Amino acid sequence: MIILDYKDARPIYEQVAEKFKALILKGVLEKDEQMPSVRSLAMELSINPNTIQKAYAELERQGYIYAVKGRGNFISDSAGLLNGKKEELKERLTELYREGKEFGMTKADFTEYLNRLEE
Repeated sequence: MIILDYKDARPIYEQVAEKFKALILKGVLEKDEQMPSVRSLAMELSINPNTIQKAYAELERQGYIYAVKGRGNFISDSAGLLNGKKEELKERLTELYREGKEFGMTKADFTEYLNRLEE
């Protein structure tokens, strides 16, 4: 489910949170599905439970999961989160397009490259 990259400069809790975000946004983890317990995930990944707790706290702060006292953590409705992620990607693409234009790239250059990605 989750594979950590120990060569990655980001903290482990950020990697765990990013992996879960991707699983949630892709629909692999569905609304109201229970997350693995902190203890079981920590054992599975061979990391400190506090690291998992920190990742879960970050996911909850960002609205990806919600906690139910005494029952665990559950997946939030991701429809709004997915739309937010798409908007974030559009903003990044817009910024890349503007930067490319500064260096002489045309809309046709971008389109040609994007078309090759889908082949």
